[in-house]
Amino acid sequence: MTTLSYTVSDSATMLRRQLRHMRRYPSMTLMLVGLPIILLLLFVYVFGGTLGAGLGGVSGGRGAYANYVAPGVILLTVAATAQGTAISVAMDMTEGIIARFRTMAIARASVLTGHVLGSLIQAMLSVAVVTGVAVGVGFRPTAGPLAWLAAVGVLAMTAFALTWLSVALGLVAKSVETASNSPMFLMLLPFLGSGFVPVRSMPTGLRWFAEYQPFTPITETVRHLLLGGPVAHDAIVAAAWCAGVALFGYLWAKRLYARQP
Repeated sequence: MTTLSYTVSDSATMLRRQLRHMRRYPSMTLMLVGLPIILLLLFVYVFGGTLGAGLGGVSGGRGAYANYVAPGVILLTVAATAQGTAISVAMDMTEGIIARFRTMAIARASVLTGHVLGSLIQAMLSVAVVTGVAVGVGFRPTAGPLAWLAAVGVLAMTAFALTWLSVALGLVAKSVETASNSPMFLMLLPFLGSGFVPVRSMPTGLRWFAEYQPFTPITETVRHLLLGGPVAHDAIVAAAWCAGVALFGYLWAKRLYARQP
């Protein structure tokens, strides 16, 4: 077997390990899915009537706001899985299993690859669950099959980028408790973008930040793909952000993992 074949085989083994952890400890997945669902129900049923009227006047309402907020909550779900990834990586680093892996004849890259692929699967399953709940509370996408496929691609691209960043955050954390708090800023960014209210409604300084932070173009791309609207500019910016974050997270994680004793 070639080096690439060994790496692929070892990565598949590490992926199976991550999937077994997900099945054995479902509470983590339930927590990551539960928070976005609670926020979705809160914003639609408690604030939806007022915020929907602000979006569309007399033609707005809870249904209009459900359509607006659902893409933002779906992106929040992707960001929430980053916390679980950082915790999982930190647990491996602090419990000694990585030291044992280093003594075995396995590809070094396979350990981090297994974490990334497992977290990516977890993120997309969580997105499917939250999307189903969103449809149940009034989200009515008008996208065709190709638009849905493109939206799923954007979500997967975002999850991939955030996963590599959260792997690095898990590696740099000194404890599991620190790792659980490090990715919290990723869950705040959708609130400070166009995920829950239009950017134009924000004060000037906050509006400038919201327009140029990564979650706004990603949210707008997903929203326009699912509900209709121009996506070209936002999609290009979103892809650039995801590529930059993924590259930064990968290089940072690779350097941290190589320096671990």
